[in-house]
Amino acid sequence: MAEQTVYSVSQLNRETKRLLAIHFMTVRVEGEVSNFSSPSSGHWYFTLKDAQAQVRCAMFRGQQNRLGFRPSNGDLVVVDAQVSLYEPRGDYQLVVERMEQAGDGALRQAFERLKIKLLNEGLFDEGRKQPIPLIPNRIGVITSPSGAAIHDILTVLNRRFPAVPVILYPVAVQGETAKYEIGAALETANQRHEVDVLILARGGGSLEDLWAFNEEIVARAIAASRIPVISGVGHEVDFTIADFVADLRAPTPSAAAEHAVPNQAEWLSGFRFMQNQLVDKLRRKLSQQQQRLDWLGKALQIQHPGEKLQRNAQRLDEWEQRLNKAMRQTLRQNAQYLALTRQKLMQFLPSDKIFRQRQQLNYFEQRLQRAMQLKLTTLRQQQAGVSQTLHAVSPLATLDRGYAIVQRHSTGEVIKSAADVNVNDIIETRLAKGRLLSQIKEIVRE
Repeated sequence: MAEQTVYSVSQLNRETKRLLAIHFMTVRVEGEVSNFSSPSSGHWYFTLKDAQAQVRCAMFRGQQNRLGFRPSNGDLVVVDAQVSLYEPRGDYQLVVERMEQAGDGALRQAFERLKIKLLNEGLFDEGRKQPIPLIPNRIGVITSPSGAAIHDILTVLNRRFPAVPVILYPVAVQGETAKYEIGAALETANQRHEVDVLILARGGGSLEDLWAFNEEIVARAIAASRIPVISGVGHEVDFTIADFVADLRAPTPSAAAEHAVPNQAEWLSGFRFMQNQLVDKLRRKLSQQQQRLDWLGKALQIQHPGEKLQRNAQRLDEWEQRLNKAMRQTLRQNAQYLALTRQKLMQFLPSDKIFRQRQQLNYFEQRLQRAMQLKLTTLRQQQAGVSQTLHAVSPLATLDRGYAIVQRHSTGEVIKSAADVNVNDIIETRLAKGRLLSQIKEIVRE
């Protein structure tokens, strides 16, 4: 009979530990955390259990740095661990190397991984996002045709701006095929070019219910869309990858509809306000232009040749009145002088002196007559010169010299250049005597 090996307890536990490490290598185990503890050393000790069994676990402090969470009792987790044995007590345990949350926890980790990936690629950058049109011609809605979201969206659009048509792109918003249907709907809308803005929406739900909007295929379809996309997924507290990539994120489907169109009542009120402002400005402008027109009319009237002739004629009349007054005054003075001379002459009766005085008187009368005639002749010459000057600057005098005035027949506008008329235009040529109506057959521009 062969001699049987006798192990010490330490040897047995050490050998068992070695066999477990060789056989299992690294295992992946899912379970619920219980009896969690963290002593001053910083290591974690807990138990993983399910409905039928449990296993002790240890996770040392150096392995915890890669975790984005701290487990607590009741958490459902998945661990990557080495199957081992704690030799001093002979306890079978798992030495945990990595840990992640199961269920929602796993989804959240996938969410964060994709979020960081797309963020690094620049899909969340504000610079690449498109502006939402102020008043779209058509609105596209990508959602389930039977969900509450489409009802809420249509209600809001009908209330705010009912004139804008809506095109529905029906898709599943939950389940395995949802991400493909949403991506295809985005591509279809861009191919058809029938809408100006797209609303991607669904009602609230759990993270798993909203997961289709966290898929990479949907995110890239939104980023590739040439049509602006408004994301209205879930409730206000829900955030999806689609929200970050979309050109505008709305907290709910109803809010997305509010962002897609303006408030019709506010616009109409604004239009009325601007209309009143425009009418007031037009009235003020017309009043200013009317005042300017009146002023120009008065200025033109002052510069009119007939007005100048009238003023010069009035001045001539004034000069004539002044001349007549001067003549009368001269005659009165001479008559007074003559009377005084006669009185003196009567004092000296000698006939020779009377004769000389008479001769002198005749001489003075002749000089006075000549002076009066000369003054009248000079004034008449001045009057004739003024009349000739006025006549020379008159447009009618220009016509007498053989020139003509050419005007547009329809408006009376004076034509100064061949560039001011077109072939077949009717023009009116004003001559010194009479007018000619002509039709232009050819234009020679020099």
